[in-house]
Amino acid sequence: MHIKASAIEKVVLFGDSLMAGYGLPKEHHLSIILENNLRQAGLNIKVINGSVSGSTSSGGLNRADWSLSEPGIDLIILGLGANDMLRGIQPVETERNLEQIIKVAQNKKIKIILAGMVAPDTHGEKYKKEFDDIYPKLSKKYNLALIPFLLEGVALNPSLNLSDGIHPNLEGTVVISKTLKKSILNYIN
Repeated sequence: MHIKASAIEKVVLFGDSLMAGYGLPKEHHLSIILENNLRQAGLNIKVINGSVSGSTSSGGLNRADWSLSEPGIDLIILGLGANDMLRGIQPVETERNLEQIIKVAQNKKIKIILAGMVAPDTHGEKYKKEFDDIYPKLSKKYNLALIPFLLEGVALNPSLNLSDGIHPNLEGTVVISKTLKKSILNYIN
């Protein structure tokens, strides 16, 4: 099979347990499934799992400079914020942290796809609106490709999640992988 060279050769998943493969064996981790999916599409792209379970946006910011210093990273998929939301951290703080991570990546000439999160209304309508707005707002401000909701089609579907109802199982990971693959292909083409 002919593998096309593309402008994107190394992608880092920069998120939390939702992209880290929490509760799954390594071969079912999103990074591995996504890399295989891209390979099937004829793209030789290395996908690195730079996600840390339990990470908040401030945790991500603390490790951004170091994590993104690895040579040759072309693109990150930035998917943080879910843990901020679970802890009820103020959306303005989450937004500030994500914005700083975006700036770190841009300073290193790394392209960014922003993977959005959506809050349930447990913290109230105002919180939900402010939280949900973070991603489209940053995407517009920095002209970033946006995946409106990382867990599109997976969230709240018991058959696609582990028994905790939060973390994707293998089938859910496959759905997320398709979403990310589509986004990466759009980016390249």
